[in-house]
Amino acid sequence: MVQRRVLITGAGSGLGQALAHRYARAGARVACVDLDATRAGLTRAALPGEGHLAMSANVGSDDAMEQVHERIASEWGGLDVLVNNAGIATGGAMVDTTMAEWRNVLEVNLLGVVRGCRLFLPGMIAAGSGHIVNTASFAGLAGAPGIMSYGVAKAAVVALSEQLRAEVHGQGIRVSVLCPAFFRTNLLESWQGDPRMKPFAARMMDASPDTLEGVADRSFAAIERGEFLVLPTRSEPMRWRLKRWAPNLYFRKLLKLVAQRKAGH
Repeated sequence: MVQRRVLITGAGSGLGQALAHRYARAGARVACVDLDATRAGLTRAALPGEGHLAMSANVGSDDAMEQVHERIASEWGGLDVLVNNAGIATGGAMVDTTMAEWRNVLEVNLLGVVRGCRLFLPGMIAAGSGHIVNTASFAGLAGAPGIMSYGVAKAAVVALSEQLRAEVHGQGIRVSVLCPAFFRTNLLESWQGDPRMKPFAARMMDASPDTLEGVADRSFAAIERGEFLVLPTRSEPMRWRLKRWAPNLYFRKLLKLVAQRKAGH
């Protein structure tokens, strides 16, 4: 059996790290890419199996991602699975955002995905196989207030994934997009939005019935089945169906939920 070659950005913690362990347990070689070199190295060292890599790179940098691509091409000859997972957290209403925040979140959360796809997709097309997994968020589907720049960036990742899925259809390449809602991770360590929204986001994470391990298990299983839209947190499949089939009712429920959470209930 040929050992799969998997690259995961943001693999130093959270969902990226959890997926790295699941791919490694499934027998894959995993390249752990993270902005923090120490975290990348610790993830790699903890993985079962052999042949794993650790790299430090900022997905918001053209040069850094090109260096990652060059190393993968040199040492592995290509990829079988690309997981564009790295991202930063922002939050706040439109009137409280800054242009610097918009540029930063789009550079990392959207263009970081674009860089990964542009660099590694040609090799997958040439090989006639591969799987691209993009981590978006239910924020990209929800239309929720108070997370303006983050939600827009993640919605763009969903749109990118939809278009890419159609573009590579029939070429042996699968595309998946992960859209979890809040669950407990260290994502808020990267918070770069309105500081007044951070406690609200923390409450949303603390109130979540979902755990990192549960989200990772459901995400990995769905990816392995080849599913496109992956909603790995428990309440979101129903919320997504409600939004699609009863959008006005969904909107009323959304506003009620946001009001309750802001009140700290």
